[in-house]
Amino acid sequence: MTDSAGGDAELIAASLAEPERFAALFDRHAPAIHQYVARRLGRDAADDVTADTFLTAFRIRARFDPARAGVRPWLYGIAAKQIGRQRREEVRALKLLARTGHDPVADSWTDSADDRLAAEAAARPLAGALARLSAGDRHVLLLFAWADFSYQEIAEALGIPVGTVRSRLNRARRKLRTATGAAGSPLTDARVHEGDPA
Repeated sequence: MTDSAGGDAELIAASLAEPERFAALFDRHAPAIHQYVARRLGRDAADDVTADTFLTAFRIRARFDPARAGVRPWLYGIAAKQIGRQRREEVRALKLLARTGHDPVADSWTDSADDRLAAEAAARPLAGALARLSAGDRHVLLLFAWADFSYQEIAEALGIPVGTVRSRLNRARRKLRTATGAAGSPLTDARVHEGDPA
């Protein structure tokens, strides 16, 4: 998903003179950011982290450089920093999921009892492996798998070179495969975005 045709960068520029225009940016992107944060930290933290993300974005909007990055990577980069501040909470939630196999966030997405049991069985080793990843590797992997970012968008969001994105993603996938013995998972499968070199 790219910045909308309505021109997110133009909205940010316009909000410098008319701050109320920033609300349209919030309306466009807050649901996706909230869903991403909820998957990482749970619903309780998602409201606060999403609010903090947009509050920070509003405060620093004059520094947004439309030539350097799209609005989505910029917003997810801010969200990643907010998530980083809550890292202990994320790791605790992943360890709890690894121990119990119960994911309250996924419960709302899984309809049948059979699907829920299968999802919980697969989630336990995966959650444990995610908890053991470094924060940097986890950010790259989850922006790739859950936010559907390209390598370039991840690089822009986190302020790192594309080569670092590739190496972190490869390392994270290798660790997850080793820890879970899994293949065929969105987190471990190779996926090349259009425009990314193979």
